[in-house]
Amino acid sequence: MTIVWWAALIGLAVAIILILCHLNAVYSLLLGTITGALIGGASLAQTVDIIVTGSQSVMGTVIRVLAAGVLAGVMMESGAADTIARTIVDRLGDRLAIFALALATMIITGVGVFIPVAVLIVAPIALEVGQRMHISKLALLVALSGGGKAGNIISPNPNTIAAAKGFNVELSQLMIADFIPAVCGLIMTIILATLLKNKGAQVQSSDVEGRQSDQTQVGPSLKSAIVTPLLAVILLLINPIGNIFHIELLQSFQVDAMYILPIAGIIGTLAMGKGHQLLAYTKAGMARMTDVVLILIGAGAIAGLIGVSNLPAEVVRLVQSSGISGTFLAPISGILMAAATASTSTGVILAAGSFSKPILAFGIPALSAAVMVHTGATVIDHLPHGNYFHVTANAMKMTFKERMQAVVWETGVGLTMAVVAVLMYGIL
Repeated sequence: MTIVWWAALIGLAVAIILILCHLNAVYSLLLGTITGALIGGASLAQTVDIIVTGSQSVMGTVIRVLAAGVLAGVMMESGAADTIARTIVDRLGDRLAIFALALATMIITGVGVFIPVAVLIVAPIALEVGQRMHISKLALLVALSGGGKAGNIISPNPNTIAAAKGFNVELSQLMIADFIPAVCGLIMTIILATLLKNKGAQVQSSDVEGRQSDQTQVGPSLKSAIVTPLLAVILLLINPIGNIFHIELLQSFQVDAMYILPIAGIIGTLAMGKGHQLLAYTKAGMARMTDVVLILIGAGAIAGLIGVSNLPAEVVRLVQSSGISGTFLAPISGILMAAATASTSTGVILAAGSFSKPILAFGIPALSAAVMVHTGATVIDHLPHGNYFHVTANAMKMTFKERMQAVVWETGVGLTMAVVAVLMYGIL
């Protein structure tokens, strides 16, 4: 059967409205799917088939996300991420404080740590530096959030995995393609944070109280802490490097991220001498991935609804008749879905699952489409109806009003990366 396009749109709208009303995102997506299917003329049994078929389509992504939980758990729970962040800030010194903080957050996120967790890890260091160098909380947050956004698009995180699998491209290829937009995002972050360092509330003594006792905890050495991310990056890049330089031996190394990420996490744990903690790290990593996996299932359901509708064909027809370049559908879909859900991962999942067919129908290469959707999802993914907004506000000891002041500057960082991606992969 074919669901009429407007019924699919109603289902998607219902899901987004329920998310904005703070209903659990998974239930929102499932209820939106059911609503759209029934309005579109599907029977109760057919509606179940649509949900099941759509959910099955994301199982490949689900498995890779669960595998990534091992690496994320090791980096977060072992103290490796904190060691890397503090080393970067200490080595670059106070003179380059803003650059150091942005770079540290970018690297921590880039090696597989969730962006809210990366900000939580670097925030206490940022507050110490901010108090010493008289840098405002607004500038510090822009540095951390912007650096995290830049790292998030080159990271084996759930959003990158979802973008890669949504357009059937290799994870490593997408990470490489996102690198230049990420660097441009980092540069914009440093510029904006530097301009803002005297704007807004300053760090108070009460904001850094208690950090002295935290610093007595001994983390792993830098040499052992970098084993996990370094090994993961090397293994992920072997095949792309072989393809670039036509090295047959490297081209034959076709090992999926499902294997690489857990292996890197396990070897890194052993290198840190914490093999006895491996089960605890994997348990923590699995717990952090559970919400993402559930959202993937819900997003797969609504993608199944759109897949059996004539909405993709109507979208292509509408864009063609309007005279607008079909290239812009990719970043716009990422921007709108991430803004509606206030989440990079959920936005990418919805945009890739719902709009990949019409985007590709314009003749846009799959890798280019994945990059533009992915970077588009970073533009307005930090709104107050999402978890990231509140987690980062608490980490930086900011009021709601103070946190809201950073939203426009964070948008500037995401928009920079999206514009660079469109220029590189959609226009040039």
